[in-house]
Amino acid sequence: MAAGRGGDIVSEFLSQNPHLENWVESLRGPCETNKQWHARREFVLRNMEDFPSIQPGIPSPSLDRLLSLSMVWANHVFLGCRYPQPVMDKVNEMAEGITVIEAPVRKTRDEIMAKTKRPAVSAVDADDSQSKKAKPNDTDVKAHAKSVGRPAASTLKSGPPPGAPAEHQPFFNRLYKAVAWKLVSAGGFGPNLEHFEILRSCVESCKASLACVFVPLKDIPDLPMGRTQKEGQVCELRCCTVYMGTGYGRDECAARAMASKEALKVFQGQKVTVKVCRRRFQGQDADDLVLLDEQSRSQVFPPALSYPFQEDQ
Repeated sequence: MAAGRGGDIVSEFLSQNPHLENWVESLRGPCETNKQWHARREFVLRNMEDFPSIQPGIPSPSLDRLLSLSMVWANHVFLGCRYPQPVMDKVNEMAEGITVIEAPVRKTRDEIMAKTKRPAVSAVDADDSQSKKAKPNDTDVKAHAKSVGRPAASTLKSGPPPGAPAEHQPFFNRLYKAVAWKLVSAGGFGPNLEHFEILRSCVESCKASLACVFVPLKDIPDLPMGRTQKEGQVCELRCCTVYMGTGYGRDECAARAMASKEALKVFQGQKVTVKVCRRRFQGQDADDLVLLDEQSRSQVFPPALSYPFQEDQ
């Protein structure tokens, strides 16, 4: 079956939606093992919202397409079948977040032959390789560093590149699904959740990472007038350069938790959208990428603590 935790989430989801349980079981193939069916069932349930015309118990072209894609994915995972690359890209994107325990591992003849051919390595190359292994490069170090403190002043660009919202939208569609399933397993959104851990695990399941920027509250120049509290930390969360939320707390952990809670609120609607919005950064107005829900209302954003669209001096 799919990973134990994934199976628990599906079981809990079906227990909360009993009208789906008998119908979805009717979709099982007569020759599918429990492991194959549980994985394919999760694939179908995770992607139903992308086929809004599907109605349980009523045949439709949309249902046929979803079931066909689920069989393509299951055949690839369990039987090693291969399909045209656009089809493989589609089903792999739809299967983001699904883990199959002890899935069969198959290799093509070309992959096997490539492993048997070992290129000759000179002594100099070997020494260089060993030295590189012993000392991580700058990119590795920076990838694990936490951004803390006020960003250095730079000349702002005009903003995100053209087409950036559309470029990032597919990733956040996948993240929306991952968060929705995670919140179902946690019993729904609430104040007592580990908001940061939920958000972090969902982002990592989509093969990305969260960026946290911390700034002491007293160092932020654009605070509302009359605010007397000057102690504590402010945290800003981004993913793939897209702003997700800001939170305040007495220390970095508390600020990060509050920012994660604010970010998760965006996922409570029917969808999320990446848009270009105006925000303040270091006393200037600047275009920024922001993750929003579908509610139409005037947006007043906290000042930006970081700005990934600026020129290096």
